[in-house]
Amino acid sequence: MFLRDVLVILVVAVLASFLIKTFLIRSFYIPSASMENTLEVDDRIIVNQLSPDLIPLTHGDVVVFRDPGGWLPPQEAVQQSPVAAAVDWLLSIVGLSAPDSNDHLIKRVIGLPGDEVSCCNALGQMSVNDVPLTEPYIKVPSGVAKVSDLDFDVTVPEGYLWVMGDNRYNSRDSRYNTDKPGGGFVPIGNVVGRALVVSWPISRWAWLDDYPDTFRGVEQPGG
Repeated sequence: MFLRDVLVILVVAVLASFLIKTFLIRSFYIPSASMENTLEVDDRIIVNQLSPDLIPLTHGDVVVFRDPGGWLPPQEAVQQSPVAAAVDWLLSIVGLSAPDSNDHLIKRVIGLPGDEVSCCNALGQMSVNDVPLTEPYIKVPSGVAKVSDLDFDVTVPEGYLWVMGDNRYNSRDSRYNTDKPGGGFVPIGNVVGRALVVSWPISRWAWLDDYPDTFRGVEQPGG
């Protein structure tokens, strides 16, 4: 009787974890330096999967998304022992492992559908809908004022996003993928969710800010 109750509790716990991971939140790790200093290599993050389907995305959100096509180099299959592969699979079911992190990217939303995003003005700033942005979250080389080494002026199509890494001189983001499918824009349907918090290591626990003050005055498209 006791063993049966324990088994039922374990099954319910695994099922609940699976449902939470599938529909609500899941874990990813950061494989590159493109979002420094906001996120560092091997940080683990918790992603809210209710965005964008139920919770609309906003300027400044940090989002995880599937490669729109050609952004990532071909990935070699990771060789694991059968036992390690089985453990990794079980942990992925409940959201404690993220074996597909290398197949996803994480960037900050700069442009929403209908936005005009341009760079750079005389002060080296980027603008959204003609509003210059002061971006406290970015990392640029010492002594550099321009927030992007590439100049651009784009209008975000309906159903797409313009995304950029916080580590502006070390991020293969929308700017560098204009020759790829989608022209550097990310289909909203590719977004897995919005990153909420750094969950590991413990020393880096932090909520991920979308910096509303930075984008204050940038009108929503059509608004």
